[in-house]
Amino acid sequence: MDIIPRVDDLRTRLRDERGVCFVPTMGNLHEGHLQLMRTARRHGTCVVASIFVNRLQFGPNEDFDRYPRTFEADCEKLRSCGVDVLFAPDEKELYPDPQVFLVQPSVLGDVLEGEFRPGFFRGVATIVLKLLNIVQPKVAVFGKKDYQQLMIVKHMVRQLALPIEIIGCDTSRAEDGLALSSRNGYLDASERDRARQLFAMLSQVVAAIRSGRRDFSAIEAETMKIMLENQWRPDYIAVRKQADLQLPTPSDRELVVLAAAWMGKTRLIDNIEMIS
Repeated sequence: MDIIPRVDDLRTRLRDERGVCFVPTMGNLHEGHLQLMRTARRHGTCVVASIFVNRLQFGPNEDFDRYPRTFEADCEKLRSCGVDVLFAPDEKELYPDPQVFLVQPSVLGDVLEGEFRPGFFRGVATIVLKLLNIVQPKVAVFGKKDYQQLMIVKHMVRQLALPIEIIGCDTSRAEDGLALSSRNGYLDASERDRARQLFAMLSQVVAAIRSGRRDFSAIEAETMKIMLENQWRPDYIAVRKQADLQLPTPSDRELVVLAAAWMGKTRLIDNIEMIS
């Protein structure tokens, strides 16, 4: 695996590649990330991963400084699943000057995660567009755990007519259902045991809808109450249309149930797609 920190060197390395498939990450890799790499291998002849902790998508009181950096272990994991090139720039390389040109997402970036993390999707969209311009892949792979992020990236690529196929990869989970996340490492043993409740509660929402209930707001309110009773601090539990994350009507069938909630000092997100 070639490890390349500079943009010019990466472009030289990829100049003659015709089937680049790209997976951007912030490092601290787990099995979910490796599944993205394996998916990329099925869609390209040259798999490129990146590791960059993007300051632009962290709020002033969020965990940029304590976000886990595990570069050597990450490299071993990437080698184990056959990644060809790792792009590993530092901040000076990607932001040689203050980044004053920013990508402002559509109204899709103002709801759910966007409401609770102002500016988050602007930072995400800016770095993703910059990385796509640098790597110029034919295909890029993103995880569905960050469902709203995936939707915004797809919308950006379509709106800006980028010649890139965006593939969403299903969420990888632990045996008890908890979605794999780098932030799971912040949980202590007791919190980790209770964290499995998040997927269970989302599953109960799915079951309620499939049983015939269409009073979505009432289901959301009931689930919020259950979360509070179980020592969660929920930001939101939401039933939305898969296509655009807007409020569904009783006739909508392709839905996604999304949640963000705090367990102790750790904020977890998850979602389940469903056909009702």
